[in-house]
Amino acid sequence: MSDTRTLALSKALIEQPSVTPEDAECQQMMEDILKPLGFNCETMQFAEVKNLWARKGTEKPLVCFAGHTDVVPTGPHAGWTYPPFEATIVDGMLYGRGAADMKGSIAAFLAATESFVKKHPDHKGSIAYLITADEEGPADNGTVKVIEALEARNEKIDMCIVGEPSSTTLCGDVIKNGRRGSLGAWMTVKGVQGHVAYPHLAKNPIHLVAPALAEMSAEKWDEGNEFFPATSFQISNMNSGTGATNVIPGTVELIFNFRFSTELTQEDLKRRTHEIMDKYGFDYEIEWKLSGHPFLTDRGSLVDAAVDAIKEVTDIDTELSTSGGTSDGRFIAPTGAQVVELGPINATIHQVNEHISVADLDTLSAIYERILEKLLLD
Repeated sequence: MSDTRTLALSKALIEQPSVTPEDAECQQMMEDILKPLGFNCETMQFAEVKNLWARKGTEKPLVCFAGHTDVVPTGPHAGWTYPPFEATIVDGMLYGRGAADMKGSIAAFLAATESFVKKHPDHKGSIAYLITADEEGPADNGTVKVIEALEARNEKIDMCIVGEPSSTTLCGDVIKNGRRGSLGAWMTVKGVQGHVAYPHLAKNPIHLVAPALAEMSAEKWDEGNEFFPATSFQISNMNSGTGATNVIPGTVELIFNFRFSTELTQEDLKRRTHEIMDKYGFDYEIEWKLSGHPFLTDRGSLVDAAVDAIKEVTDIDTELSTSGGTSDGRFIAPTGAQVVELGPINATIHQVNEHISVADLDTLSAIYERILEKLLLD
């Protein structure tokens, strides 16, 4: 098998051990490709995180490719059939950490951009890249900080393609045109520690909070809408006790999360949570953290271009979806940009033996190039 441009770039990126928040040499490799195409490349360093902002052109519309070079840890290499940073091809599949999430997408971005710019050097508008090494980690010093810097100098992204692995069974079968919001809470309920044989001298915080949690679980927070499922509430952690069987605990600590639609705000969820907790009269504290607002890009120039490009390249009628977790699109959409997530099949992301179809790499590159043609050619 001879390497196509997309495959060669994918292999080169996978071979960089860029475990979050490390970039290794990925962004430098990208600069080496983009600069000869006329891109102005700017490294934006925040704390230990390296980010790349690259732009070609000054006119609108500004079409941005966004993604990340960092990958999740591999776990013990002995668990992998093929070494995770050696980019091995077997039976038409490219194996390696980041193959699907999301170095394959970045390679397809680059190959599509190279081809488009060489064919259409006088295209209208501008093309940009927003690449971080802090997506798989806390995401505190990555895309969110780059967006803040761009906003401060009034540099606006009009349309953004995030290369997250959105597809389910066929490359291009699903586009994420929005995401639910994520609101987390760390709650401590205070009781009075005591002996289990003398419960009248103690207050069991687990017993105190249990009715409130039952009500929270049964609550219908909203009905969702045509784009989003109903808001969900889930308890992910609950810790209490000393380990002894004869001690009533003095506190219980809980972590819970809302994945919420555009029907609600974080303020709505906080208010309704406190109303339920206060009803039961126990002593508690809650620390809240918003990981991302819900966002939605309705049918318009970007969604239409992506849907049409997929149809023309693959003959697939793609599905628009807002399912799944969060992505860095949550930081870009609030600026007013149209945002879609379009990438390869997500079946093996974060798994041992992560892989991507070699054929899908070229399909993805062709889709990206067709989108650029639809958005930046008269």
